[in-house]
Amino acid sequence: MQRRAFLQLTAGLVVSSVLIGRAPGLLAKGHAKEVLDEKRFHASRRFVQTSFGRIAYVERGSGEAALFLHGFPLNGFQWRGALDRLSPYRRCIAPDFMGLGYTEVAQGQSVAPDAQVTMLIALLDALGIASVDLVGNDSGGAVAQLFVTRHPERVRTLLLTNCDTEHESPPAAMQPVIALSHKGKFVDQWLAPWLADKTLARSPQGIGGMCFANPADPTDEAIDCYFRPLLSSPRRKALVHAYAIALEHNPLQDIGPALRQCKVPTRIVWGVDDTIFSLAGAEYLDKTLGHSLGVRRLANAKLFYPEERPEVIAEEARKLWGIAA
Repeated sequence: MQRRAFLQLTAGLVVSSVLIGRAPGLLAKGHAKEVLDEKRFHASRRFVQTSFGRIAYVERGSGEAALFLHGFPLNGFQWRGALDRLSPYRRCIAPDFMGLGYTEVAQGQSVAPDAQVTMLIALLDALGIASVDLVGNDSGGAVAQLFVTRHPERVRTLLLTNCDTEHESPPAAMQPVIALSHKGKFVDQWLAPWLADKTLARSPQGIGGMCFANPADPTDEAIDCYFRPLLSSPRRKALVHAYAIALEHNPLQDIGPALRQCKVPTRIVWGVDDTIFSLAGAEYLDKTLGHSLGVRRLANAKLFYPEERPEVIAEEARKLWGIAA
């Protein structure tokens, strides 16, 4: 799909996407359904046994698959709103990366981005999925870039939101996280206080002020869902630290030539108020990717806007997938 054809789809989808965004309890065809809140998300969680461990994921919908890759230190719950809106069109799968969420990592297993890509291939193979529409945010966007350049035959389309790029991986904001992780202190000094005091978590000094535009976010249930498993044992804390440390040496180094050769149709949707990743990252991806369909600059949106504004993800995904209203 070329840019002109892509843009022509926009007008016909805007009204319907707004309606869907404002009525998350309805399917596109108007059928009532249950919203995927924390209780239902936990109840929906499944596990696949692999050599990497027991990989946790939530699945919704049927048909061709879409794979949603979350950010750090979140898990698949980040995508609940997108899954609600897109499950009428795709078999939506939101896994938890190794080291985060509810995935149970095998002893001695690396949780670096390279290993995450290989784990995702194993997960898809176990689920009998040949190819996916890939959606990524934050460090999940870095994994998505590695995935699409190493396994292009398994990706139909790519939707990237604010994330690492070759020249901003890791971002400067990750340096204190990495430094504390080397000391084994990040989880106890940052995540534990946020879990104990959710107002602090939503403050300018917390993950809310850093990564969310709405001062009411993240919700209490989201904070519990994200951080409680990471504090559940010394080993879980160590895995979180290993995940952060693995980002220290740029996992996207020299990926540029492979991105230029990539023929997968890609759309970039970037929150312009992000203080973690600069807008230059979106412009780099647009200029570098071999089949970019352009950048949408999203006002009043920070790093984790896909959680706050899932209607935008749904709108852009449907256009990218060629699904008319």
